Amino acid sequence: MNVLLDNLGLYMSAFVGTVELFLVAAVGSIIGGLLLAAMRVSPVPVLRAFGTVYINVVRNTPLTLVFFFFAFAYPRLEIFDLSFFARACTALIVYTSAFVCEVVRSGVNTVPVGQAEASRALGFTFGQTLGSIILPQALRSVVPPLTSVEIALLKNTTIAAGFAVFEAGGIYQNLSERGYNVLVGLLWVALGFLILVVPLTLLQRNLERRWSVAR
Repeated sequence: MNVLLDNLGLYMSAFVGTVELFLVAAVGSIIGGLLLAAMRVSPVPVLRAFGTVYINVVRNTPLTLVFFFFAFAYPRLEIFDLSFFARACTALIVYTSAFVCEVVRSGVNTVPVGQAEASRALGFTFGQTLGSIILPQALRSVVPPLTSVEIALLKNTTIAAGFAVFEAGGIYQNLSERGYNVLVGLLWVALGFLILVVPLTLLQRNLERRWSVAR
């Protein structure tokens, strides 16, 4: 307990950084994933091609390389001067959006084709059909896999520790410098992540229960 109590401020600061990274990246990746999913099922060939290429490239690229690009290559482009935190969020969003897209697209495929055809017959545009008919049904069926993707995102925030963003993954360095038992310190970090994951799991079960009744 002394490792935790003596470094309570350090743990609090690190996990606040982790939660901030997660919340920004989670919202951004869901928005990005929905946009990519819309491209993947779009009737416009250029959008479908862009979505396909993006998914295949990003999903087969290690997250560490994505971080390397935004940490070291992006500043040389001199587009916008972003902080390390903003670049870490962007790296997580770019990477996780590809996985969110595929989860959403799998949900879209569960919606009967006849519903899209009926909406087109009623004069709905593609955007109206997707937003009002298909996505509301698709999202209900993808809650478990989407939650798993977001839990993986939460754990992936630890990679940001290697790129000057202080979060839970970087606690061990500080503990080592202070002479504390690093193994014990990392066990407390693992417990902290477990505490963060539990609310996501409970939210998933709650949404599943409510939407299964709605169906």
